[in-house]
Amino acid sequence: MKRKKVTIKDVADLAGVSFKTVSRVINKEATVGADLQTKVHEAIKSLDYQPNLSARGLRGAPSSVAFIYDNPNSNYVIDLQKGILRECHRWCYELVVHPGDSCAEGICEELLQTVRRSGVGGLILTPPISEMTDVIGCLRDANVAFVRVISGTEEPGEMGPCVLVDDRTAARNIVDHLIGLGHRRIAFLGGEQEHKSTGERLEGYKEAIAQSNLPIEESLIMRGHYSFDSGVQRTKTMLDLTTRPSAVFACNDEIAAGVLFAARMSGVDVPGELSIAGLEDSPFSRQAWPKLTTARQPNETIGARAAELLIKGIRNKRLSKGDAPDKIESVRFVPQLVVRDSTGPGSEGPVGKIP
Repeated sequence: MKRKKVTIKDVADLAGVSFKTVSRVINKEATVGADLQTKVHEAIKSLDYQPNLSARGLRGAPSSVAFIYDNPNSNYVIDLQKGILRECHRWCYELVVHPGDSCAEGICEELLQTVRRSGVGGLILTPPISEMTDVIGCLRDANVAFVRVISGTEEPGEMGPCVLVDDRTAARNIVDHLIGLGHRRIAFLGGEQEHKSTGERLEGYKEAIAQSNLPIEESLIMRGHYSFDSGVQRTKTMLDLTTRPSAVFACNDEIAAGVLFAARMSGVDVPGELSIAGLEDSPFSRQAWPKLTTARQPNETIGARAAELLIKGIRNKRLSKGDAPDKIESVRFVPQLVVRDSTGPGSEGPVGKIP
């Protein structure tokens, strides 16, 4: 026999509450007491009840959010998506994944079309789209809810809510580690200029160099792309310098892996002749040999927090009959230094700050 579909009324009857109370618990409204929440959750589990997302949509309440990205780093995208999906499942939301072209003239209209076509309640924006002020202004004018994942140290005023990744502090800590090992000439290999993370990581690099009273050598600041091949090509140029640096800080692990590959192909010992550090703690850092010193960026957690902020914002706005939340919340993450075998003592040996 075909099993009868469990309804919200069945859950209410088993829990001994009204179906409106069940709905409030499912939608995570704060007006329901802890005891009633426990009864409802036990009934949901016992009956294996699955909320009807399409019915939610018919009532005018959104049942999905969209993840917007334009980033060639598949590890970054996949990890963020995992975190976003986990949070969406917790809130009984669906996820629409939409790759966008940040260089396209019609990117604003493309995002608005995504909202209209998919009926999503809001957008999770990632770099570089999340850092484009014209896009943010367009979405605000259209009254579209969004949360931005951006590089920075401080909440950017009314352009939030945001999940901030403090790349500047992470970069400073990595370069401080290299200086502490005795390195005096440290190369910086950046990523695309349109990514704010490149500028933030460069500032962290410069701050560490300056605080140790070392000169900032422009010849050691090498622009490029967030890619393995870009790391390889710039390393070849770097190794042709009359006086080579003894260490490299690469803006991400993919670049750093390219540096390591090119160094080994040229017979340069790592870390004996050249120390290498990346950032993000992607699989590139753990699969390389030697494994790369880096800074762990918790992308799954970042994605989950972005989804949580967005869904709470959508729900708070709906529950207060169109009124915006009292406070736009933002959270901040600092990638944590992970020391591995790709960094070793410089020619002058381990030291602290340079006098």
